[in-house]
Amino acid sequence: FAEFNGFYRDGGFEPSEAVHVGMAIALRGGGLVAPALHDARDQDLDALMQGFRDLVQRARSGHLRSSELADPTITVTSLGERGVEAVFPIIYPPQVAIVGFGAVTERPWVQDGRLIARQALTASLAADHRASDGHRGGLFLAAIADVLQQPELL
Repeated sequence: FAEFNGFYRDGGFEPSEAVHVGMAIALRGGGLVAPALHDARDQDLDALMQGFRDLVQRARSGHLRSSELADPTITVTSLGERGVEAVFPIIYPPQVAIVGFGAVTERPWVQDGRLIARQALTASLAADHRASDGHRGGLFLAAIADVLQQPELL
């Protein structure tokens, strides 16, 4: 899904070979910043989580590097820690996509004809239609859902 990783500049889409995931972080004094975790594709899950925790801590203490603010190729936002079930993010130009995650909640689910409680979350995508379309966006969200339902693949 390379069309969701890059920039729209000078009238055209510029895909990025590298994946630099911007993480939207609310600052304690107000405001928002979205520093990038560089080369995310090359890191395992433990390294990604440690990197995100480090970014949050340094963002909230005012110790981010300028390079971390310069070039996220896609951004992730989550309001789940605030109890928000669905997020409708807005793209930060010149990026072409942002993925939002809501809170994990228990929801009724039918499995083998029985009603059970199952943990679920809502993922959303805002994407620049000059770089892609809604069909590809749906496929991208389905791929995210598949991975989240099989954490051993992470």
